[in-house]
Amino acid sequence: MNNIPQSIKYLRTLLQTDFLVLLKNKRALIISIVAPLYVIFITSRNAKSTLGDPIFLIVLAITIGLLSTSITGYALMLARDRERGVFQRLRVTPAPTWTIMVSRLLVQTAANLVIALIVLVIGSNIHNMTLNVDQYFEVLLVAILGGAVFLSIGQALVGLVRSAILVNSIGSLLYVALLLTGLLGPSGVLGSTIQNIAEWTPVGTVIAVFQGTLSQVAWDSQTWFSLLVCCGYIIVFTAIGIKWFRWDAR
Repeated sequence: MNNIPQSIKYLRTLLQTDFLVLLKNKRALIISIVAPLYVIFITSRNAKSTLGDPIFLIVLAITIGLLSTSITGYALMLARDRERGVFQRLRVTPAPTWTIMVSRLLVQTAANLVIALIVLVIGSNIHNMTLNVDQYFEVLLVAILGGAVFLSIGQALVGLVRSAILVNSIGSLLYVALLLTGLLGPSGVLGSTIQNIAEWTPVGTVIAVFQGTLSQVAWDSQTWFSLLVCCGYIIVFTAIGIKWFRWDAR
């Protein structure tokens, strides 16, 4: 019990450092915000199209932001820090090992919340949607859940792949695959089989939970199942990321 206050002190120090690193990496942060906002602005003139439902567009934009910053951002940052020996140096400090990863995850979760809030505020204004305080709060909660899904995938990727170059390449391909499957699959464009599969992909389930939150109607069975599947993804990919993660690149 005496170690808890000391661990919290180390965690606070790591959080401050990781926040500064995140802020210095302005390019990645700006891209993570600009990409979902681009979806909002580019579709604002086509609000009556098949993909133009305002709720869907806002949900899609938030999901793109979470997916981008978690898989192509978080995973690559971990892989690069590992190759540079950052984790090896941190492990010889008095800070408990768990504080190192928790700090990274908390900072990334905070970034995800900022992205979700910015997209939600701008998107609701552009599409003339009136949201109450409860809806904002609920969307931010789902953003934490969705971010956790994609962060766990990123963590598993870094655990299974040592090279930062490969993490970047595989992460980019995974980003495109998840996005296209989650976006085009439910529309039926790729066929009924892919449509059924796409609904239960990480992107498909996160979008379903977001839509259930913003639709102002009672959640149906699919929304609840999507929530459970999201939790399942988090558990499975986190377990993989923890089991196979290596602190050095060798």
